[in-house]
Parts: sequence; C-alpha cells; structure tokens
Amino acid sequence: MDRILEQNLLYDFYGELLTEHQQRVYEDAVYNDMSLSEIAGEQGISRQGVHDLIKRCDRILQDYESKLHLVERFMAAKEKIGEIEQLTAEDTTDPEERMRRIRELSRSLLKEW
Repeated sequence: MDRILEQNLLYDFYGELLTEHQQRVYEDAVYNDMSLSEIAGEQGISRQGVHDLIKRCDRILQDYESKLHLVERFMAAKEKIGEIEQLTAEDTTDPEERMRRIRELSRSLLKEW
C-alpha cells in the first residue's frame, strides 16, 4: 500500500484517538499537504517539533493498527466485495459456480465483521 494512502486510512480509522493538537498538525501534513515550515508557523512550534509530532502520530496510528487490524480487515473486505462485484457482472463462468463463490465470499465477510 502506498505511504500516503496508508496514512490516510490509518488516520480515518484511528485519528479521533489522537489529541486535538496532534489531529490539526497531522491533517495539515497529510491531508492539506502543507510543508513542515508552514505548519510550524501556523501552530507556533518549531519545524523540528512538527517533524517529531508527525513521526509520533505515525507511530501511534501504526500501534493502533497492529493491535486492532481495522485497516487490514477493511482492505480485505473491500477486495472481497470487488470480487463479488466482478462475479455478478460475469457471464462466462457457470452460474452455479458463481453463486457458490459469491456465497462463500459473503459468509467470509460476515464472519470477519
């Protein structure tokens, strides 16, 4: 998974668990694509302080993911839903086999969540 997408997903799932200050700085860096200097000026802290805070937030978000696996589960579910979508659009394979695979995927999704 590319770094920016990973940061976005981690923040979407766990960002509310950061402090308001951490949220503001992280959003400015990741979502608003602001430079460290811009964020430092806006937040009234040093450029190095911004850098350290972003790294700390990355670690915190990664720690949550390593314990809860919500992003991992979301990506797996998204992949299975994509496969179900593809199976419903197909006309080339045996209909019974397609239905069997769709049921298998949907049961798997229900067990995961």
